[in-house]
Amino acid sequence: MNLDDIRAAAGRIAGHAHRTPILTSRTLDDRVGARVLLKCENFQRIGAFKFRGAYNALSQLSPEQLARGVAAYSSGNHAQAVSLAASMLGAKATILMPADTPKSKKDAVVGYGGKVVEYDRYTQDRVALGEELAEREGRVLIPPYDHPHIIAGQGTAALELLEDAGALDTLVAPLGGGGLMAGTALAATGLVPGIEIIGVEPADGDDHRRSFEKGERVTIGVPRTIADGLMSAVPGELTFPINRRLVSSVVTVTDDEIREAMRFLFDRMKIVVEPSGAVGVAALLAGKISLPGKDIGVLISGGNISSERFAQLVL
Repeated sequence: MNLDDIRAAAGRIAGHAHRTPILTSRTLDDRVGARVLLKCENFQRIGAFKFRGAYNALSQLSPEQLARGVAAYSSGNHAQAVSLAASMLGAKATILMPADTPKSKKDAVVGYGGKVVEYDRYTQDRVALGEELAEREGRVLIPPYDHPHIIAGQGTAALELLEDAGALDTLVAPLGGGGLMAGTALAATGLVPGIEIIGVEPADGDDHRRSFEKGERVTIGVPRTIADGLMSAVPGELTFPINRRLVSSVVTVTDDEIREAMRFLFDRMKIVVEPSGAVGVAALLAGKISLPGKDIGVLISGGNISSERFAQLVL
C-alpha cells in the first residue's frame, strides 16, 4: 500500500464523506509551546473517522455482494460507519457489538439501518463470531481495521490535513487496532518525507507499545479503559508491519489524563470529543509529547459520546 491507494480512496469518498475542519487554540499552543492543528473527525459523518474506511471498502463491492449484505464487528464507530455506508449503497448490515457498548452507539447503529447482535468482549472472540456470522448468512465481512480498503480510507483524514495545512513536523494519532495510524502514516510519509509520526494509546491498553518494544505483535488482556474505541488486545496483522516501519514512537495516557483533555477541548474550544478521540491532546497536555516550537497535527478521531456519559467523565 502507498499514497496512491489513499488518493484513490479520497476520490471514492468525495461527496460522501465530509472534509472536516482544522481547529486551533492559542491556549493549547501556549500550554505545549508548539503550534497545534486539530483535524476534527468528530464532525465527520457518524461522528468519527470510521466512515471514511467503511465507505471506501463498501463502495468497491460488486452489486452481487451488496445484495447479499455485509457484516462487521465493532465497539461502536465502525459499526455505525458500516451501517450508514451500507444503507447509502442499498445493502443490509448486521453488526456484532459488545454487550457493554454504550447504548447511544447501539441506538445509532439501528438508526442507520443496521441490525445489532451482542457478544461478551471479555469471554468471546469477535473475529471468530464475525467470520461465522458472515459465512452462515452469506454476507461480506468488513473488518474494522485489518483490511487494505479500510486502511486507505482512514488515511484520507491525514491526506486532507496535510493538503489544507501544508507540511508539518509531527503528526499524532490514536492507536486502537492500528488502521487509522497505518493510513495516517502512509499518507503523511508519502506527502512529507521525514515527518515524525507518534501514536497514542491508553496506559491500560498498551499492546502497541509492548509490540514495538518486542518487535512482534503482543497480545494483552482486553483493556479496561474509558477509551472504549481503543480497547484492542493485539495490533492488527496487516496494520502492525506498516506502523512498525513508519511510526516513530508510541506513548500512553491514563484515563485521568484523557478526562482532562476532554475538559480542555470542551471548555476552551467548545467541542465534544469522546475519550478515544482525546488521547492525542491528552498526550500533549500531560507532557508525554514535548516538541517545543514544532508544527504538530493531531487527529481527533471522534465525538460519539452521550451527554450523560460525557458529564459522568468530565464533571
